[in-house]
Amino acid sequence: MSRAEITWIEGSIVENEIQMTMVELAQAACTPEELIMAWVSEGVLSPAGSSPQDWRFSGEALQRAKTAARLMRDLELNAPGVALALDLLDEITQLRNQLQRQIQE
Repeated sequence: MSRAEITWIEGSIVENEIQMTMVELAQAACTPEELIMAWVSEGVLSPAGSSPQDWRFSGEALQRAKTAARLMRDLELNAPGVALALDLLDEITQLRNQLQRQIQE
């Protein structure tokens, strides 16, 4: 008799309209607050609000923070490297969308 392997996949759906504090974002992304602050200073994340205590992050920022954390961990990038990598990934997505629109026309 063979044993079936069970794989657990954990995830969460977050609406873009949700607003998180820096503490909430750090907890949700499993990332230290200091790193969130570094990503904000590098332009990786763009919170609403004028100071770290007032910052509010969207659901999209959570996805971006999780991607940034993966890049740091998997590719051993620093904060400026993460900013560059995310900019390039954004550009690739835009080019793919543009190409898809042209194909559909």
